[in-house]
Amino acid sequence: QVQLVESGGGLVQAGGSLRLSCAASGRTFGRTFGSYAVGWFRQAPGKEREFVAAISWGAGNTYYADSLKGRFFISTENAKNTVYLQMNSLKPEDTAVYYCATTRLRPADHYRYTQEDFGSWGQGTQVTVSS
Repeated sequence: QVQLVESGGGLVQAGGSLRLSCAASGRTFGRTFGSYAVGWFRQAPGKEREFVAAISWGAGNTYYADSLKGRFFISTENAKNTVYLQMNSLKPEDTAVYYCATTRLRPADHYRYTQEDFGSWGQGTQVTVSS
């Protein structure tokens, strides 16, 4: 089973940017592992884990939470077996632990990913946005 490791979290002021990385160890994504996409989720204290973005291997289809479109951008670097989440114009409400995970589900139009669609979760990386 692939192991995912997130990095890049930290403390940033409101309006700033961070780039998170999700690297796979042990196996490769995509064809050899059979996953369709890698996704990012976040969980703030006292709240449920929520979908942020996902990207498919191969075609690079992207999926975003509606509320984050235009500020967050997901990308891949296949040679490094890594998925990135670029977060811009950060707000205090973006403060959360950010996790990456994989899914074999290719969503139909208008389908909204949930955490139940994903597995092989990483340990998470803390993002704190100060006001």
